[in-house]
Amino acid sequence: MSERTIALVTGANKGIGHEIAAGLGALGWSIGVGARDDRRRADAVERLRAAGIDAFGVPLDVTDDASAAAAARLVEDRAGGLDVLVNNAAVAGEMPQQPTGVDPATVRAVVETNVIGVIRVTNAMLPLLRRSASPRIVNMSSSVGSLARQSGPDPDRTAGPVAVAYAPSKTFLNAVTLQYTRELSGTNILINACCPGYVATDLNGFRGVRTPAQGAAIAVRLATLPDDGPTGRFFDDAGIVPW
Repeated sequence: MSERTIALVTGANKGIGHEIAAGLGALGWSIGVGARDDRRRADAVERLRAAGIDAFGVPLDVTDDASAAAAARLVEDRAGGLDVLVNNAAVAGEMPQQPTGVDPATVRAVVETNVIGVIRVTNAMLPLLRRSASPRIVNMSSSVGSLARQSGPDPDRTAGPVAVAYAPSKTFLNAVTLQYTRELSGTNILINACCPGYVATDLNGFRGVRTPAQGAAIAVRLATLPDDGPTGRFFDDAGIVPW
């Protein structure tokens, strides 16, 4: 195992994922830039290296079993292990997503990336994480997935627009996070979910009010938790988000 902390960030070629990679890399970590597009991945690695970060590309399509397995082998060969996994890759799906009119294929595609993709990549990387002295898993969720906020008195304000594919995919991801927490109880793996806030990215047509760097801050904090830090929680910059 390398003496340097090793992190893999999925969907790290742009937006929040790229800023998470930059934030962790600025700590002196070695960063695997997970992305499926060869050109965008190479460009992201080049930008990070230009900033003095030890970055390396990891070809990764989170919807493909073979790709996830190959990514784990590459991280093992290139870095010798893995300490932190940030599951950031996500899609919004075609809009609008009114439940009475949505194409079920849209829901299926969003869940395949946002939920099953997280399970696929996490399981591929777990053998490496289990060897780490201080392993961390960070799942990038969203407050729109909070059932408490969805069912609150003003969901349009607290949980965003009606989106039967995207919002429930984050609810599903939150539930998956808790299931991993239960199974991994008693190990040294800390796993948490977080909301970056309403960040201006291509996922929302750049309508967000926060910068990608601001959105990345909570993931960087959870990736660097001390060994006695929390696990099985859902955070944003203000603190704990209700499930």
